[in-house]
Amino acid sequence: MSVTSARATEVRPFSVEIPATDIEDLRARIAATRFPEKETVADDTQGVQLAPMRALARYWGSEYDFGRVEARLNALPQFKTEIDGLDIHFIHVRSAHEHALPLIITHGWPGSVVEMLSAIPLLSDPTAHGGDAGDAFHLVVPSIPGYGFSDRPSSPGWDPEHIARAWVELMKRLGYNRFVAQGGDWGAIITDQMGVQAAPELAGIHTNMPGAVPDEIFKLVSSGAPAPDGLSDEEKYAYEKLLFLYTKGIGYATEMSLRPQTLFGIADSPIGLAAWMLDHDKQSYDDIVPAFVDERPVGNLTRDEVLDNITLTWLTNTGVSSGRLYWESKLGFFDVKGVTVPTAVSVFPRELYQAPRAWAEQAYPKLIYFNEVARGNHFAAWQEPELYAAEVRAGFRTLR
Repeated sequence: MSVTSARATEVRPFSVEIPATDIEDLRARIAATRFPEKETVADDTQGVQLAPMRALARYWGSEYDFGRVEARLNALPQFKTEIDGLDIHFIHVRSAHEHALPLIITHGWPGSVVEMLSAIPLLSDPTAHGGDAGDAFHLVVPSIPGYGFSDRPSSPGWDPEHIARAWVELMKRLGYNRFVAQGGDWGAIITDQMGVQAAPELAGIHTNMPGAVPDEIFKLVSSGAPAPDGLSDEEKYAYEKLLFLYTKGIGYATEMSLRPQTLFGIADSPIGLAAWMLDHDKQSYDDIVPAFVDERPVGNLTRDEVLDNITLTWLTNTGVSSGRLYWESKLGFFDVKGVTVPTAVSVFPRELYQAPRAWAEQAYPKLIYFNEVARGNHFAAWQEPELYAAEVRAGFRTLR
């Protein structure tokens, strides 16, 4: 007979405390970086370029405020609770508005809860930011196992399906018997799995990276085949974006899905980690580089925002453990998962691919909202928090 202790289900307050010795070590490692020579081409077709990495290292090592990420996190209510043997770290912000809708938001890779920090006040206190009290949310923002301050799994089994079940347990443990879920990147896949499992407490989901690629399209594009005949202009555009991804754009995902433990370098070198994290997709890379080279951020992707995320990953030594989620998952990134709950979809123009409405309608039989927005990339909440918050509010409005 197994006995669940009170400690195992207890929700415990948490605050970030970063030892000064860890910061000193990080500064020393940045200063001691051995850079490679400059790329032999004038563009980024060989990968992350030398100039932005030198600029990043200069700023990170000498000007960046290493207390920023600790202060930003500690300004919010944080907690830990044990689920299936792992301590899960999460931010929990209850709205002051009486009829706020409980919402769990899941980040992705190479992100963290840092992605969501600027959006939290917009969603929990909309009246202070030009919104309506009727759009308020109680927010739960957990760190995926292996990321940030959540425990790192010591054995296999923490795949998106398992995390989805854990998130339902987390929400129920917090006293929420009706809630909604939102996510992008891995957060979108985990949220889709919540929609597949369709717990009775889950009223609906919102995604900004829909799993909407039809099976026949997914098979063709993943094999590198050219676009088939009969596609609409929107579908052709989506196909070409997907074809680029599967042939040239997701090398990082291939490495981590096959051999994540090989990446010792990103656990030993902070600049190596930074380069690995910047090389997620071309659109995001193009939007992040100006913040370091020209001090010209695109949206909210400032130098400090980007370095908050990298610093958190370095200080928690979760570069390798976060990558293991790619190895754990047997799901496709963009294919249809079988969601059965009400679903809202927001399409950002610089996302990895732009899902046509026709695909979304097939993938999500209870599609309650679909909108294509004017700006923003893969890191929607991070880069465009106001626009992201407006989309989340609109997407869930009919479920209140």
